[in-house]
Amino acid sequence: MKRLFLLLFLPFIFVQCQTKKNPHVEIKTKTKLVVGIVVDQMRYDYLTRFWDHYSDGGFKRMVNQGFNFKNNHYNYTPTYTGPGHASVYTGTSPGTHGIIGNSWYSKEAGKMVYCAEDASVLSLGTKTKAGQMSPHRMKTTTIADINRIHTQMQGKTIGISLKDRGAILPAGHTANAAYWFQGKEEGKWISSSYYMDALPEWVNAFNESDQAEGYFKTWDTYYDISKYTQSGADENSYEWGFSGKETPTFPYDLDALKAENGQFEIIKNSPYGNNLITDFAIAALEAEQLGDDDHTDFLTVSYSSTDMVGHNFGVNSKEVQDSYIRLDLDLQRLLEHIDAKVGKGNYTVFLTSDHGAVHVPNYLKDLKIPAGYFDSQKFETDLNAFLISKYHSKNLIANFSNFQIFFNHDEVNRLKINTEHMQEAVAKFALDYPQMDKVFTRKQMEDGNYTKDLANLVQNGFSQKRSGDVMLLLDTSVISYGPTGSTHGSANTYDTHVPLLFFGAGINQGSSSRYTKIIDIAPTISSLLGMVFTNGSTGDVLSEAID
Repeated sequence: MKRLFLLLFLPFIFVQCQTKKNPHVEIKTKTKLVVGIVVDQMRYDYLTRFWDHYSDGGFKRMVNQGFNFKNNHYNYTPTYTGPGHASVYTGTSPGTHGIIGNSWYSKEAGKMVYCAEDASVLSLGTKTKAGQMSPHRMKTTTIADINRIHTQMQGKTIGISLKDRGAILPAGHTANAAYWFQGKEEGKWISSSYYMDALPEWVNAFNESDQAEGYFKTWDTYYDISKYTQSGADENSYEWGFSGKETPTFPYDLDALKAENGQFEIIKNSPYGNNLITDFAIAALEAEQLGDDDHTDFLTVSYSSTDMVGHNFGVNSKEVQDSYIRLDLDLQRLLEHIDAKVGKGNYTVFLTSDHGAVHVPNYLKDLKIPAGYFDSQKFETDLNAFLISKYHSKNLIANFSNFQIFFNHDEVNRLKINTEHMQEAVAKFALDYPQMDKVFTRKQMEDGNYTKDLANLVQNGFSQKRSGDVMLLLDTSVISYGPTGSTHGSANTYDTHVPLLFFGAGINQGSSSRYTKIIDIAPTISSLLGMVFTNGSTGDVLSEAID
């Protein structure tokens, strides 16, 4: 009987001991600051290819001390900057958050609209329309919005990027401020009356300091160019370069070249644009007192210059390699400043990208790899000729953009054409066209339930209200672009596979090669902070990083 009593009583003692040992169980991570970093046009292999040139305090610090998801992808197409930033922070795909491109054809307005444009607000810091921007076209909340609501609007949100969409969409609808850089002849950080009535004094002081002018200097490789063996020859036929310089080769005298390259625009198109972002982010950390109290703040930073350099010089260029070496030092500078200001262990960082990029097709062709260039204008002309022949009307297409075909439904209805039959006819025409890989119709997207392969990516990017009637996918490594430089937008892995690093408070040390999605970031951060998910969330919590 005594033995039976002990057997029954021992588990109770064990539970009691465990309870006494851990009387307070934390169900959320207390972090003073969350820093979300998006590196524009960063392929995953930029992390590994240039690894040996990175410092110990930037990418390597985040990988070695944080959690690295090696097989992280965008789960939709098209892979552009606006949809990418929105998806990272909303935890859902364009079909839900509504940002289906940087610009898209609005069926309601009958014209192209830009993802962040807003004529109802005023520019701050510029007399141009460059500040007439807001997140009003984004249909869902971001994790920064949820944090603001969760903290009774006491936690701050500041968004920063050279690009308006890179600052506005991550910061969300409730942000205290979003700032972007107006280049050309101005060289100023600007904003919108959506956020405030006037620029804060610290922003005016930064603009008046002429700090941006300091980057009108020579861009040469950070290390000796002979050490840049992870990229192609400096002089080649795959790069565009800058106007006023015969060859796209180092060094680049930005001060001498600025007049022919848009004045301050040339800084944005060099790694010094990312230096300027870091300068401004550090100024914002101090002036806005981010991370100074117990209410979690958000700082969203989008490094834009890597995208501009990539478009200009291409994936395999020395210029791209140098830009990432210099970006790594910017990350180190930013993290060290936050260490000193907020304290190690008091902040959390995630780093990812809004899309990858394709190798220059002419370079691939020279390696005997299938690649090429698609003539979009010729396709549109040939499509209209086909429709005139079949339906005897030249007004059946309202718009062709982002590889989506929008029907003119007024004309379709006037001619009493069966819409589904027309979708099928256009789809067959397109699929028979050279360099076309796959074609999907609106009916397929609305009626189908695609759970894998490229069809799933198309469906995740499809908005029933905003998307077109026929969606096109080109052959792999075929692009509609100039003969030099790289671009993006496809459903292929070179565009979807991007880094995902978590670092800091509440983050485990380790790595994973399992397939993860870009839309998993927001629910993971929400779970870390003990918040509800964004109101459109469709991602999963990456539990191995935070449990």
